Amino acid sequence: MANPEHLKILKQGVEVWNKWREENPEIKPDLSEANLTMHHLPGVDFTLTNLCNAILYVTNLSKANLSFAILIGANLSYSKCAEANFFGAILSGANMSRIELTGANMSWAKLDKATLVKASMSGANLFRADLSEANLTSSNLAGASLSQAILYEANLTEASLHEANLVKTNFTNAILERTWIYGISVWDIKKDGLVQKDLIITPPGEPEVTVDDLDVAQFIYLMLNNEKIRDVIETITSKAVLILGRFTPERKAVLDAIKDELRLRNYLPIVFDFENAANKSVDEIVNLLARMSRFVIADITDAKSIPQELRGFVPDNPSIPIVPLIWKAQHEYAMFDYFRNFPWVLPLHEYESPEQLMKNIIAAIIMPAEQKVQELKNK
Repeated sequence: MANPEHLKILKQGVEVWNKWREENPEIKPDLSEANLTMHHLPGVDFTLTNLCNAILYVTNLSKANLSFAILIGANLSYSKCAEANFFGAILSGANMSRIELTGANMSWAKLDKATLVKASMSGANLFRADLSEANLTSSNLAGASLSQAILYEANLTEASLHEANLVKTNFTNAILERTWIYGISVWDIKKDGLVQKDLIITPPGEPEVTVDDLDVAQFIYLMLNNEKIRDVIETITSKAVLILGRFTPERKAVLDAIKDELRLRNYLPIVFDFENAANKSVDEIVNLLARMSRFVIADITDAKSIPQELRGFVPDNPSIPIVPLIWKAQHEYAMFDYFRNFPWVLPLHEYESPEQLMKNIIAAIIMPAEQKVQELKNK
């Protein structure tokens, strides 16, 4: 039970409480099993309250305002903190085993080295929360927002992340083993050194399907349960055509014309502008798009970066036909002879004008490319 004297001081407000704590640093406040809800203590606000090493075992803090409170080393095990506001609170090293945090706001809170074994945190807001080295074993984080949260070296073994938001979450050196991840949203996570093993992608009550990678898990589940996704993949691999070339105004007009003609013939044109690729390696993007395509059209007129890009993916992708084009008024660049050694690279097609190229697109581009597709499949 809570110490009556400690409760009496707390009810006098934060200023009185913090002064008492400062004058009596050796005392561990005992507020265990107390009812500290806003309803029970109207007007009492725990913002900036010094609760270091406090005993809050089985304490009721539901809907309480604990923003920026200092709870370093506090014992909050079995406490009820549903919908409480822990915005910016410091809970480093706190014992929060079996705590009830459903719907709580813990954004920007520091929970490093905290113990949250079997904690209930479903629907909690943990935006940018610091959970470094936290023990979250068997905790329920279903529907929680962990966007940009730091889970460096955190242990989430057998935790539930059902439908959790994992956008830009930092999982560096964390442990995810036998973790439930059905319905997660994963984007741009950091996972250097992340241990991933037997992640369960199916909901409770269904036969378990496990994988060993968060990104793959999301994709596999969509493949298993969304016929439209399968249709999209089939459409991409059977109809996508990657178009490469220069994006100066004159050259882009040719690429756009090719794109429009391909659309009319039920293809899915993909145009990639090298010159605007700033965030990722151009080689990486071209390789990915090429591997998804039925064939590749490469206009080498005014060749600039395209020789390097072709060299990056042509030798290693023998199942992807390459249809090279060039404006007849120009000569091919010197190193183009290198590509003639690969059977999946078609002869260089010269065109006199965009209009003439569009007029002959079936005979000059589509038919030779489709013939090469079948030839490579039969090998």
